[in-house]
Amino acid sequence: MTEGNFVDYVKVHLRSGNGGKGSMHLRREKFITKGGPDGGDGGRGGHVIIRANSQLWTLYNFKHKQHFSADHGENGSKNRSSGAQGRDVYLEVPIGTTIKDLNGNILFELVENDQEYIVLKGGIGGKGNWHFKSPTRQTPRYAQPGKEGKLLDIILELKVLADVGLVGHPNAGKSTLLATITGAKPKIAEYEFTTLKPNIGIVPYRDFRSFVVADIPGIIEGASSGKGLGYYFLRHIERNSVLLFMIPSDTKNLKNEFEVLTSELRKYNPELLDKNFAIALTKTDLLDSELKHEYEKEMKSVFKNIPHFMISSISKFGLNQLKDGLWKLLNN
Repeated sequence: MTEGNFVDYVKVHLRSGNGGKGSMHLRREKFITKGGPDGGDGGRGGHVIIRANSQLWTLYNFKHKQHFSADHGENGSKNRSSGAQGRDVYLEVPIGTTIKDLNGNILFELVENDQEYIVLKGGIGGKGNWHFKSPTRQTPRYAQPGKEGKLLDIILELKVLADVGLVGHPNAGKSTLLATITGAKPKIAEYEFTTLKPNIGIVPYRDFRSFVVADIPGIIEGASSGKGLGYYFLRHIERNSVLLFMIPSDTKNLKNEFEVLTSELRKYNPELLDKNFAIALTKTDLLDSELKHEYEKEMKSVFKNIPHFMISSISKFGLNQLKDGLWKLLNN
């Protein structure tokens, strides 16, 4: 998936169908000149329905089309025949999509495949005149009009649904790791904020098993208050089962860098730190054997009870141990 095709936030304009009119027909047949009312009901207008589809990973389908209208119900006819219902409109979205109103209030969240939500109901069809006959009103010459459909503007917001989320400062090696252990081809460069939108890849594991990894744009201090890419990427971490904190080996202070990352997550949503997580020291191909040994001792000292790994995406050092550790966290 290319960066330009990843769309995770769209505003769409919806309109449900009008209900059909009830019929005012009076029965007139040969030898039955006053057969009474037999006008049928109008059909209901079409609903606007949003449905989760596990085959979709992005809201790209809405990039060039944001207006959707359901069909109107048909009018009733003679012989108490009801009009046909208006055709419903289905909006297919990825699992993990949140539906919000323009004020940011959550209307619904789609978290299972084929889960549906009627976001806008069609207008009810009007009743035909046969509903209104009575002993004192045997030939009612009126029927109900159908109710009009409704208009609604909503926001579709996707939170990436992945097993492992890669968390780290810009240029920590997240995209390089994703490209190495999956078939994904994220943009990789030496400057910060190369990744502007999440990238997703599938990691093949032993015995034909696999898990999904998401590369999240880099975190900077103050991200929870909107600095850098701010809330844009932090929301994607919410639906990751495991977080992998990535710290490059050229950092000045391991503990401080980890605390900055966890502090931003805590400010954004304290529940994020209830997830399982691990730490990876990246770019170890830049270290000689003596420095590697020193880092090993420091990581054991600083991250005593936290799973931690030393890896290099370039030389592929430690990647098998990393995948084993992530799989174990996922299955705990």
